[in-house]
Amino acid sequence: MPSPSPTLKSAYAHCTRLARGHYENFPVASPLVPRPLRPHVCAVYAFARRADDFADEGRFAGRRLARLAAWERRLDAAARGQARGPVFTALAHTMQVFDLPAEPFRHLLSAFRQDVVTRRYRTHKALLDYCRRSADPVGRLVLMLFGHREERLFAWSDAICTALQLTNFWQDVAVDAAKGRIYLPVEDLTRFEVTEDEVRAGRMSDRFARLMAFEVGRTRELFHAGAPLCEHLGGRLGVELKAVWLGGVGMLDAIERAGYDVFARRPVHGPVARARLLRDAVVPGRFKRAAVAHA
Repeated sequence: MPSPSPTLKSAYAHCTRLARGHYENFPVASPLVPRPLRPHVCAVYAFARRADDFADEGRFAGRRLARLAAWERRLDAAARGQARGPVFTALAHTMQVFDLPAEPFRHLLSAFRQDVVTRRYRTHKALLDYCRRSADPVGRLVLMLFGHREERLFAWSDAICTALQLTNFWQDVAVDAAKGRIYLPVEDLTRFEVTEDEVRAGRMSDRFARLMAFEVGRTRELFHAGAPLCEHLGGRLGVELKAVWLGGVGMLDAIERAGYDVFARRPVHGPVARARLLRDAVVPGRFKRAAVAHA
């Protein structure tokens, strides 16, 4: 691979700064990502981070959809070799080097647009469709960056990414409700006789606990449907994925241990728990035992 031009170096440096300043669950700054891949991971992240800002940051109120539409036009231009700006200069190069299709990026933008206009999901199926576009493309892009394109691996990745997205929703029920968003499907609220007013008020009840137990159980099934990917992949990506998987399932366990009361305190992993997750991901045999314990 030829050395990048000064302009390209500057573009990747911009994406890296943006990624390191904002990274959350995306494996941007992880030492488990091989050094040569890190700029490319940062380019993908920077694209998604900026689009997410358009959809969610207060300073873009009233012009969110317009900014997202312009972002998609710039994506299309980058795919044609006409990139403008540092994010798309880096992303266009990454797409070319790794032969990344534009479709996963368009799916992400579709989900961000939906965030602007959709505050409720009537059915679990509708919520899964949102996750298919908001979460699954990230896993697929990471697999492609690491040279994996098998459909079986994509299917396992989709299950894990959707489960991670749902786990984040259940972890942040109170946070999202304060922003006017309720991701608990309306059909499930009705089934367990929980009202939106109760969710907005943060009112804990036996009915809400049963609802959350139901959602946690379905999400746990998705994690286990995708678990074979963790064992199939070796190297640094395999370790990273095991840590992410264990972190997601561990969060479901934390919600369960709290009696499903996500209103009193937002469930998080403390330093000791994070160290245990990394140990179980790295030490041979620990992941399989931990996965069985989480079943």
